[in-house]
Amino acid sequence: MQVVYSCCAGLDVHKANVVACVMITGSHGEVQSQTKTFGTFTGELLALSDWLRQQGVTHAAMESTGVYWKPVYNLLEGVFELLVVNAQHVKAVPGRKTDVKDAEWICDLLRHGLLRGSFIPAPAQRQLRELTRHRANLVQRRAQGVNELQKCLESTNIKLASVATDITGVSATEMLSALLAGQTDTESLAELARGRMKSKKPLLAKALEGKVQPHHRLILSQLLADIGWLEEQIQEVNVEISNRLKDHQQWLERLDEIPGVNLRIAEVIAAEVGTDVKPFPTAAHMASWAGLCPGNNQSGAKRHATHIRPGNRHLKSALIEAANAAGHKKHCYLRAKYRRLAGRKGKKRALVAVARTILQSTYYMISRGEGYKDLGENYYDMRDPLQLARRLSNRIEKLGFRVTMEPLAHAA
Repeated sequence: MQVVYSCCAGLDVHKANVVACVMITGSHGEVQSQTKTFGTFTGELLALSDWLRQQGVTHAAMESTGVYWKPVYNLLEGVFELLVVNAQHVKAVPGRKTDVKDAEWICDLLRHGLLRGSFIPAPAQRQLRELTRHRANLVQRRAQGVNELQKCLESTNIKLASVATDITGVSATEMLSALLAGQTDTESLAELARGRMKSKKPLLAKALEGKVQPHHRLILSQLLADIGWLEEQIQEVNVEISNRLKDHQQWLERLDEIPGVNLRIAEVIAAEVGTDVKPFPTAAHMASWAGLCPGNNQSGAKRHATHIRPGNRHLKSALIEAANAAGHKKHCYLRAKYRRLAGRKGKKRALVAVARTILQSTYYMISRGEGYKDLGENYYDMRDPLQLARRLSNRIEKLGFRVTMEPLAHAA
């Protein structure tokens, strides 16, 4: 096979060490190979970088699972042409599995140009990714705290959730804080209601009557403190994300036009995909990378059922959330698509299909610099209205009625 890179390196990255193999191809085709093991502390990784430079390495490929590739990539970025490859794509021959053999195999594949690197965005986008993913974790932890708060209130016979829509709202929080401070008069607690909650004071007085034990007070006070602290953290992260995307506000507003996509999901798309779709040749490539396309499992001209492909789970979850919202939004194409597929394929598959449509729409909007154009809720009906009319009339005739169809004057 043709040698593409005459001096390259393969790195097998682990938590505590990195095994590096360098292959140098001579002018007559002879190959010199050197293998060395380094630690993963910063000083040891800098020593790895110096050693690779001394060997004349220009390209390096690394294989790793988890997040262990990140410190290596951060220190070698800008010095060498780096490829992070999927561990499943570079499996060596069974029975020859050692760290040294893995590094040699990766280097040999890279030397012949047989490796395809994963999509690694620029440092600014990687930092934005970490912020949006951290915010998602904070939101999940807050939701967990709210659920624990609800369970604890139920054990005290306080039915606040039966009256208040949000037990962490302003009115509910003030009532719970006063209750924990020692206030036991339910009428006085109900007077703390604000806004539309004022009309529910009689119900609130009944709902706030319970039996709060000392251990309940301890648990409730800690949960309220945790929820308040998490809300402050989420707000702080929101401000930082907004500052980093302040030059792309028009871009975010354009994505916000898509049904189901709000500002937070648009920020996730910006962090995971980027504000430029050049790394993806087509919209289908982007959907495949995100894991929103069906897997292939065909043998003997028979197709077997498969799940969707693995992909970027952070982007996928955000788009599924957007698809769920779009499926309940009236008078839009995405809702029509969801309802069309949910009856035949099921709700989950319909959500995946709508999420893929949202991502593909995002691709074309970014690449063309255009706004969102909704096809309309009657898009599928208007593709062939005569066929739809025949199908509906056949169903009516099966019920024992005669159907006569005449076009309306304005439809003629």
